[in-house]
Amino acid sequence: MISKGKRNVLGVLVDALDYEAATEQVLAAARDRRPLALTALAVHGVMTGVQDPAHNARLNSFDVVTPDGQPVRWALNLLHRAALTERVYGPHLTLRVLDRCADEGLPVYLYGSTDDTLGRLIPELERMFPALKIAGVESSKFRPARPGEDVEIADRIRASGARLVLVGLGCPRQEVFAYAMRPLLDMPLMAVGAAFDYHAGLLRKPPAWMQRRGLEWLWRLGLEPKRLWHRYLVLNPLYVARLTAQKTGLWKATPPPPATESPAGFAV
Repeated sequence: MISKGKRNVLGVLVDALDYEAATEQVLAAARDRRPLALTALAVHGVMTGVQDPAHNARLNSFDVVTPDGQPVRWALNLLHRAALTERVYGPHLTLRVLDRCADEGLPVYLYGSTDDTLGRLIPELERMFPALKIAGVESSKFRPARPGEDVEIADRIRASGARLVLVGLGCPRQEVFAYAMRPLLDMPLMAVGAAFDYHAGLLRKPPAWMQRRGLEWLWRLGLEPKRLWHRYLVLNPLYVARLTAQKTGLWKATPPPPATESPAGFAV
C-alpha cells in the first residue's frame, strides 16, 4: 500500500497513493461513521482549480484527491518523485470500493445522473456484486439547490441507513456538492465522475493501451467532440504549459488554503 500524502500539482493538492490506500481510507471512514470527501481528478479536474481560485480552495479541503488521469500521475512523479506505477482511476476505484462494501455489508447511496442511467446502473451493480446493499438512489435535479435543500438531502441519505455516498454529477458540480455535503454527513462521499455512465454501459471504455499511454482523452474526444473539444484541445495544452512552468520554476504554483465556507447556490 502506497500513501505519501498530498503533493502540489499546479496549486491543487493531489494525494500520491495507490488503489489500496484510497480504498482503505474510504472503507475506514464508512466503518467508523466519519465524514470524508474523495474525488478523482484528471487534467480537466485539476484545471478547474487552476482557473477558479475558490474551487481550488474547495479541492484542497478534500480528504483524498486521487490521480485519476495518467498525466496527473506523471506530474506527481515528475514534480515530486512519487514513483507511482499506476493512476487511481475513478471508475475502477468505485468497483474496488463497492466490492469491499458488499463484503462488509456497508450500504451505499447513489446520488446524481439521470433516472435512465441509474435504471441501467443498478442491475449492473447487482450483477457484479450480488451482496451489495443499495440503501437509496436519487437522480440529479440539474438545478441550483434551494435554501435548506442540502439539509433535506442529508436527512434522506442518513435515514436510508447508507454508509457511503457515490456522487455522479460531473466535474466540477460533483466536487462542489461533495464539499457542501461533507459537514452534514457522518460517512464518506466519493465524487466518481463518469463511473455511473461507464458501469451502466452507456460509455465505451478505450483500449487498455490507450489508457496506459494517457490517450483516454483522445478516445473520449472522438466519441463526444462537440461537448469535449474545449476540455481536451484547450485545457490539455494549458496543463502541459503550466506543468512545465512549475517544473522549471518559472511559475510558483502556490496552493490556496483549504476552503471553510459552504458554496452558495451549488447544484443538485
